Amino acid sequence: MTDEKLDQILKQALAPEISDREILVRKRRKGKMKKTYKTGKVIAAAMAIAVMGTLGLGRLNPVLAAKIPLIGKIFEKVEDEVTFSGDYKDKGTVLTNEDHAGNLDTADYSVSDKGITLTASEVYCDGYSVFLTVDIEAQEADFTHIPKYDTGSSVADEQTAAGFYISGTWSIGGNSPEYLKNTFDGKVIDSHTFAGLLKMNLAEQIADSGELSLHITGLGYDDDRMLDGEDISASHWTDGSWDLTIPFAVNGADVKKIEVGEKKGNITLDYVVISPYQVIVHTTTPGKQRELTDDRREKLLSKDPDMTDAEMFEILGWSYEPCQTILFNQDGEMLYPDMEMAGWAGFAVQGKEIKTLHLFIFDNMDDWIQMEKEGMHSSAADRAVIAKEIQIG
Repeated sequence: MTDEKLDQILKQALAPEISDREILVRKRRKGKMKKTYKTGKVIAAAMAIAVMGTLGLGRLNPVLAAKIPLIGKIFEKVEDEVTFSGDYKDKGTVLTNEDHAGNLDTADYSVSDKGITLTASEVYCDGYSVFLTVDIEAQEADFTHIPKYDTGSSVADEQTAAGFYISGTWSIGGNSPEYLKNTFDGKVIDSHTFAGLLKMNLAEQIADSGELSLHITGLGYDDDRMLDGEDISASHWTDGSWDLTIPFAVNGADVKKIEVGEKKGNITLDYVVISPYQVIVHTTTPGKQRELTDDRREKLLSKDPDMTDAEMFEILGWSYEPCQTILFNQDGEMLYPDMEMAGWAGFAVQGKEIKTLHLFIFDNMDDWIQMEKEGMHSSAADRAVIAKEIQIG
């Protein structure tokens, strides 16, 4: 699907007041799994070969792969490639271990349906998001044709991961369910095995332990052999039911919350959260709530089946002053912008050192784009509604 067609679909499916920034956010999330396709079949095929080459013979042979413990070590396997990359050693809690024969030490976190088995491996929570690693196995599948996409701040980072689509809901402690983010970031281990990381953002900060309930209703992945198709999104899709209940504890180590409370115009920069893998900017913008009806939800999903309920609610359910946020560290390195919605903007740290944050909030989409292209010292900085230097300490 072309960018132009995606623009058109989004503009038709969403409310008339949708901003260009919101379209860009949707394209960034949906389009990032298409980036490598744009260069054509040759590069995509080369990437598939590279995946096989780097995994090695043992990893492609499911019999040999079973002798290499994976579950309980997925953070270690994917931490360099995923969007929210970084050193996860000693940060998460191991849920399930695997021995060299492929046996699991517990079946509590493993569930199967429609020939696909999901096994929760590890979990980490910084109080603001839950990061869950999952092993996906399907004996009838061929995962070696899942393309990679860019997960770094720029193509020059050469940071890529494979993606696995997911649909369903999640909830914490019995609260109202939220729709799942649309992809796992991860790595193809062999033709039948995918190891991935799923991140869920909490509506409110959690200080203690909790319980994550997952109700997964569909899984799918792209295929680099279908590049001639107009839309190859989730060309391999399976509907089913995979339910998991995951206990977790909040790890507050190296997590900081910095109150700001600066207001300019209609935008207030409330506070900033810095954790080992993400930075979250909380703002207040004017707006009023609307009802997201089932009919509207179905219409949106018919145009973009990967759209989460949270995204639909933020895009359709709130009319608010446009707000576009961009972050740089003390070295002028831009932090990867993952998602921005009303009152909330998330960024991936990706191992960058953060001593100082240079934060810019715009109410003009063109200014945001200019700064993304030109960097922290762009002339667009003078047009930011809020420009703030934050010392992390």
